Amino acid sequence: MRIVIAPDSFKGSLSALAVAEAMERGARAVWADAEVRKVPIADGGEGTVAALVTATQGRLEERTVRGPLGEPVRARWGVLGDGATAVIEMAAASGLPLVPKERRDPRVTTTYGTGELVRAALDAGLSKLVVGIGGSATNDGGAGLARALGARFLDDAGAELPEGGAALARLARVDLSGLDPRLASAQVLVACDVDNPLTGPRGASAVYGPQKGATPEMVQELDAALGHYARVAQAATGRDVARLPGAGAAGGLGAGLLFFTPARLRPGVEIVLETTGFAALVQGADLVLTGEGRTDFQTAMGKAPVGVAQAAKRHGVPVVCLAGGLGDGADDVLAQGIDGLAAAVAQAMPLDEAMARGAELVEAAAARVCRLVELGRRMRR
Repeated sequence: MRIVIAPDSFKGSLSALAVAEAMERGARAVWADAEVRKVPIADGGEGTVAALVTATQGRLEERTVRGPLGEPVRARWGVLGDGATAVIEMAAASGLPLVPKERRDPRVTTTYGTGELVRAALDAGLSKLVVGIGGSATNDGGAGLARALGARFLDDAGAELPEGGAALARLARVDLSGLDPRLASAQVLVACDVDNPLTGPRGASAVYGPQKGATPEMVQELDAALGHYARVAQAATGRDVARLPGAGAAGGLGAGLLFFTPARLRPGVEIVLETTGFAALVQGADLVLTGEGRTDFQTAMGKAPVGVAQAAKRHGVPVVCLAGGLGDGADDVLAQGIDGLAAAVAQAMPLDEAMARGAELVEAAAARVCRLVELGRRMRR
């Protein structure tokens, strides 16, 4: 058997590499002599820096920046092996795990720290930037990032607005006179894990606001604020981006990067798969195992397992997605190239226990999947 194991991280439980190692142990319980290639992946969220730096033999850097609530955090970013390209993941500076559950309020969180990481890369003389924008705690449309790079967001009286998405409802003017001039000649490639527009029923606030702490009333408030922000930002930049796929990613950071930098958005998993040479690895394989912490309707919108499956399908290789848990709409991925789904948790248990036992549960589930695959092989003989 030739198996390619290409999972995303199980956020809060296991890194992508740890998931891959657990899957390999499960596969070898069935096929001890299997040829296994592990390719830890990411789709723009947590793990993107590690995946790309590892794949290119680059290096990691670290910087203290302003976190989503304005408090200092230590955030890692990377330099790829070419020595000329920076890779940044907004989750490291503005991610949801940086905000305690009892303090989650997307009306006030900011992407300012992500902008500080962009500035650090520019200060290091790097003009090629890959920016991963999954896993955010924010809903500020990237205004915080733009502030860190010199833009000013002003109300009717000419005063600076406070940080956060709610304040954007009072935005009267965007002053770009102080925007970092180095951005004009930079190449900014945005690794985006979803295709949502900025506003509306599939927008940043409606789809992702609740998981960041937004009530239904807050969702309406934030959606209206982002709509107003988009109109003012378009007037300042001449760019109409609100309806573009991915503009709503990371609480609208996709739109902010399109407004204020020369950014191009691409599916993050495509960038990672290209950099890791996945297409060459999967040729001639018998099976691909992928996975993520939770598979639901959002996965079919372009998250990592679907990207892996679509790449594998070009070479006729079957794909099984092993998730920590299956949510509403999980079966949607079956129309996106995934052949089978399995959950790591085989019996009811508290979430904290499942996350603590992640490696054990993934290993056992991978073994169950591989036994079923082996049964299918025998039945074809």
